[in-house]
Amino acid sequence: MKIFEIYTVILNTWEQCKLDDIAKIKTGGGTPKTAKPEYWSGNIPWIQSSDLVEGDITHVNINKFINNNALKNSAAKLISRDSIALVTRVGVGKVAVINQDFTTSQDFLSLSDFDRSDIKFLAYQLYRLMQENAKVLQGTSIKGITKTELIEQSISIPNSGQEQHLISNVLSKIDSIITLHQ
Repeated sequence: MKIFEIYTVILNTWEQCKLDDIAKIKTGGGTPKTAKPEYWSGNIPWIQSSDLVEGDITHVNINKFINNNALKNSAAKLISRDSIALVTRVGVGKVAVINQDFTTSQDFLSLSDFDRSDIKFLAYQLYRLMQENAKVLQGTSIKGITKTELIEQSISIPNSGQEQHLISNVLSKIDSIITLHQ
């Protein structure tokens, strides 16, 4: 049996869960006024699509930081650490686990506060889902998927947290091997 066939059999035995049910908190992003340099002199990470590495759910190259004043006076929102950031507009398909408090541009939807799921496993499943969405959106003038459209979509999840953890460990090791060979 080919690996894809095995994967398909496994997916069919897992529970289908809507993103709306997986994460208790779903947060969009916002951009403070760039004409106000005083907003951009803080220590709060502000992430944009170009900061995420295509095909890598663990590395983010944060280049810009904002302050509390920028948070108060813009649509930017502080998102708690251990969240998953998904690019839903320019750069659709990029996904990353963020291990510190952060903010994002409006091109993101971030998911936080997961009930019963291994965050890395979820990130891998969400990456697969976002890649499927990116394929469908190819050819549109501005790629994008709305928060409402996205949270209504489903991913497959094993009921066992241990199984999720084991799978995410294997996928992480494969990612590491690929990175070493590149």
